[in-house]
Formats: sequence, C-alpha cells, structure tokens
Amino acid sequence: MVVLSKIYTRTGDGGETALGDGTRVPKPSLRVEAYGTVDETNATLGLARLHATDETDAALARIQNDLFDLGADLCRPDMTSDDKADYAPLRMIDSQVDRLEAEIDAMNKGLEPLRSFVLPGGSPLAAHLHLARTVSRRAERLAVALLSEEGCNPVAVKYLNRLSDWLFVASRVANADGTADVLWVPGASR
Repeated sequence: MVVLSKIYTRTGDGGETALGDGTRVPKPSLRVEAYGTVDETNATLGLARLHATDETDAALARIQNDLFDLGADLCRPDMTSDDKADYAPLRMIDSQVDRLEAEIDAMNKGLEPLRSFVLPGGSPLAAHLHLARTVSRRAERLAVALLSEEGCNPVAVKYLNRLSDWLFVASRVANADGTADVLWVPGASR
C-alpha cells in the first residue's frame, strides 16, 4: 500500500520521474505519457460520475479502480523480471477485460442497432462518457505504441480497447437507451 506523508519531493524538478521499479525517465517518455493519459481518462470518469446513479455509478467506480491498476501496470516496465521483484507487480488480467465485455453485452441488449454515427452529446452523463471515451482512445494509442516500442502488458491494451467500447455503449444507455442519441447527418450544414 502507498503511504504519502509529503506530497512534493522536488525529485521531478529536473524533468524526470521515477517509474514503479525506481528507474528514472524523462517526464515526456512514452511510458509516462501512456500512464498519464490513463490517469486523465480516470479524471474524466470522475466528472461523468457526477451525473451517474446506481449501477452506472458503481460500474464507473469499478472502472476507476481498474484504471489505477492499469497505471500501476504501465509504470512498471520489464515484465520478464516480475518474478524477481520484492513484491508481485500489479498487472491487468483477462478477467478485467471479460467483465467489461459482459457489461457491454448486457447494456447493448436493450439498444436498437445504430443507423448512423453518434455525435458526442445528449444528456450530461452521455457527453461526459463520450469525453472519457475519446481520452481512453488516446491512452490506447499510446499503450499500443508502448507495446511496440518498449513492451508492456498486452492485456492493458485490450482493456483500454474494451473500455472505449464500454463508454460508447454506456453513453447510448445514458441517452434514454439510445432514443436521445445525437446522430450525425452527413453534409447537413453545407
């Protein structure tokens, strides 16, 4: 568990930060960008939760916790040395992805198939979920680049891919089960 008694350390004043294994890297490194964007996704979910109730709020709370797991996973490079670590590093696992898929399937059952692309908007909750979806897509792109260039847990990438799908379907549910979706009308403002 983390114990934070002092918030500032001054160790990052030179433009570097420590990864989960203690390695110091430049703050704009790909790994830091990836887990920083996961953190940004989490913050947008905090905004969405201001408008969520009941099961949607509970699901978003679970996802926020997962995103901290995901950040902890991404900030710890070199999965090959996990078994030599002083404590087992936290890694994303397939059951977290499976849960998102099951929730997507359950939410999607009550929705009519789309006949057009959906514009971000509608209810306040849907608009915030769309914002979170776009930020999670950026986090996914960075995680894919990280996987390719330095390596990371591929389950983290899968989770981010499913998360953006989850957020899209949840936004439709938040728009009166899709009946209040704002649909794209190609060329409507020409």
